[in-house]
Amino acid sequence: MSDSPNNPGFNSLGIPPSIEQKISRLGFTVPTPIQAQAIPPALERRDLIGIAQTGTGKTLAFAVPMIANLRNIQLGLVLVPTRELAIQIEEVFRQLGVKTAVLIGGAPMGRQVAQLRGRPAVIVATPGRLMDHLEQRTLSLQLAGVVVLDEADRMLDMGFAPIIRRILDLTPKDRQTMLFSATMPKEIADLANTYLKSPVRIEITRSGTVADHVEQELFVVEREDKAALLGDVLRSHKGTALVFTRTRHGARKLATTVRAHGHSTAELHSDRTMAQRTAALHDFKSGGVRILIATDIAARGIDVKEIGLIVNYDIPENPEDYVHRIGRTGRAGASGKAITFACPDQHRDVRDIEKLMKAELRLSPDSRLTLAVRPPAPMRSRPGSGSFQGNRGRNNNSRPARFR
Repeated sequence: MSDSPNNPGFNSLGIPPSIEQKISRLGFTVPTPIQAQAIPPALERRDLIGIAQTGTGKTLAFAVPMIANLRNIQLGLVLVPTRELAIQIEEVFRQLGVKTAVLIGGAPMGRQVAQLRGRPAVIVATPGRLMDHLEQRTLSLQLAGVVVLDEADRMLDMGFAPIIRRILDLTPKDRQTMLFSATMPKEIADLANTYLKSPVRIEITRSGTVADHVEQELFVVEREDKAALLGDVLRSHKGTALVFTRTRHGARKLATTVRAHGHSTAELHSDRTMAQRTAALHDFKSGGVRILIATDIAARGIDVKEIGLIVNYDIPENPEDYVHRIGRTGRAGASGKAITFACPDQHRDVRDIEKLMKAELRLSPDSRLTLAVRPPAPMRSRPGSGSFQGNRGRNNNSRPARFR
């Protein structure tokens, strides 16, 4: 994409030329809306609230101004909810030539202490592990001139609010604070009112907004038939696929089933060690495995380009996690597809998702079941969209010819 009056380049945002060149070498030429609106005030060291969904380019929106201001500050701090997200954000800073330390649970403390002794310019951390270092006096935040709270709503959902407040209380009063969140519940607003000074508020998309390029489809299926339906879906779709389950036990069991059908598969859930989770992400990103089966630990903590298909094998407990899950596809203007499996009695879960998105999930014309209290949507399949058999195992002769 080239620069135009409607799509100005990074050079229009006041970024130092040296940083702009590094951004260009990474393949970024035109800023996303959150980057275009957040970078100029952040360069002026103003506090900022950014409301935007995952996949909108938030990392560069705070990384670029933080790097530009490193000459005026001695330390930048980024707090994130998950280990995976911390690793990915730290990688962006390193690619931009910044010395970093990543402080996350599941990794050796000794190695992290060594990183801190190397005087990093930016620390990327999960709240719990950062507090471990603070309590052991291996780190001081008195020099933290910029603090970023990324995926703030997720961190609060995970119960980190008290720790975040303790951390912020240990940073300088005149720091710059940038808060990024997909939603703005009361607890986030209270946090912002307490710790941010006259922040600039930027809202790119309302809560529940999904990318325009993501085609969504709903299959209603009996619980015992879901694995067979997933097999049909994965055989029909030849590209990469990210499959979400609710529980780690479900992820383990499903991964075993999918592997037994000959698919290269990795797992990402809390029962995996940090090394195993890092390896799973690497294998998926590099193309070593085609299918990644994960719990919601990956809904916001994975940044893999060109994921063609998201499968909600289990509907998430939180409807907002649906938006974050399917936000893993259709990124940066690419097209993608999201398929959701729902049991007939899960009408309330589906309704909650539709209420959040202010749109109805399209019932697949190949879904032989419907939700208990919801009539089938009178919508036709898009040209060229996938067609999968919904109620497997009842009567194989009734299946579409392509799956016989």
